[in-house]
Amino acid sequence: MENFTPISALIGGGLIGLASGLYLLLNGRIAGISGILGGLLTPTKGGSAVFERLAFIIGLVVGPFILMNATEIEAQSVVTSSLPVIIVAGLLVGLGTTIGSGCTSGHGICGLSRFSLRSLVATLSFMAAGFVTVLVTRHLMGGM
Repeated sequence: MENFTPISALIGGGLIGLASGLYLLLNGRIAGISGILGGLLTPTKGGSAVFERLAFIIGLVVGPFILMNATEIEAQSVVTSSLPVIIVAGLLVGLGTTIGSGCTSGHGICGLSRFSLRSLVATLSFMAAGFVTVLVTRHLMGGM
C-alpha cells in the first residue's frame, strides 16, 4: 500500500472539480478535453475561443513540467510502449470519444456532477472497456 495517497488524491480531485466548475461558471462550457481539442482543430468561433482552448491545452501539457521542476515531485508513471502502439492507442481513444460524444473528463467529471444519465452510461462504458483492455493486454496476451 505504499502508493496509497488519499490526501494528495483528495486535493487533486478537489482541484479538478474546482477547475471544471469554474470553467463552466465563467465560460458556460463543459471542460471536456476532447471537445476543447476538437474545437481547436476545427475552430468555428472567433479568435478568443481559439486562444482560450489553446491556453487550456498548453496548460495541460506544460503544467506538470512546471510542477516537477518547482517541487521534488516526480512522475508517477512512465510510458514504455512502442511508438506504433501509442499511435494506435491514440487513434482508438479519438474514435471512442467521437462515438461516445465526449471523453472521460467531459462525461466522468462534468457530466456526472450534473447528474447526466448519458454521462453515467458513457463513464461505465469507458470503465468497462478499460477493464477489458487491461485484462486482454496485460493478462491474456502477456503485456505489450
